Amino acid sequence: MQGGILIKILILGATGRVGGYVLNNVLQGDHDVTVLVRQPKKIMDDQRLTIISGNVLNKDDIAKALSGIEVVISALSTDGTTTLSDSMQLILEAMNKQAIKRIITVGTAGILQSQMDPSLLRYQSKESKRKSIWAAEEHHEVFRLLRDSDLQWTIICPPYLSSGNFTGYYRIERDFLPQDGIAISIPDVADFVYTQVLSADYINSRIGIAY
Repeated sequence: MQGGILIKILILGATGRVGGYVLNNVLQGDHDVTVLVRQPKKIMDDQRLTIISGNVLNKDDIAKALSGIEVVISALSTDGTTTLSDSMQLILEAMNKQAIKRIITVGTAGILQSQMDPSLLRYQSKESKRKSIWAAEEHHEVFRLLRDSDLQWTIICPPYLSSGNFTGYYRIERDFLPQDGIAISIPDVADFVYTQVLSADYINSRIGIAY
């Protein structure tokens, strides 16, 4: 429970690097949690957890997972295909049908504005050192879909994800990556994701997060 309020939350990508930590944080808050996963055996049973076996590219699976949900957290990652953007279109369609407004997603620092040239996103500028821009393009498409929607969305955009420990100390900035920010641990990203469940501070915003 966060702030004494019980929230019904759907987590997508709960078996991934970030999603696993997000799930753990949400369960510690005693919320009513649902996960949609392809391999349920990867998720430990918990009396507060509803596990739905399915695929984010299946419209019926998404509709089932969203039933009764108040907040969606997506920690889905890119996989070299268009799964991320394709699934987001289905998720937004289902959320609209079920009148669910709040969604929090984990993106990438590449879709933040460039400090060097604010007219460009980081992945489009010399600020980005990555040779491949595929993942950033997928996250950019998700950003466009959310921006054009009527939902209350927040995209949390970390740079390099380290396997470090939770610290609880990190910098955040709207639309840009904090100056000279180059990395952040997965547990700290998951911590900030969880803080947004009841927060209205960053509605319809991209948030850069780094040490």
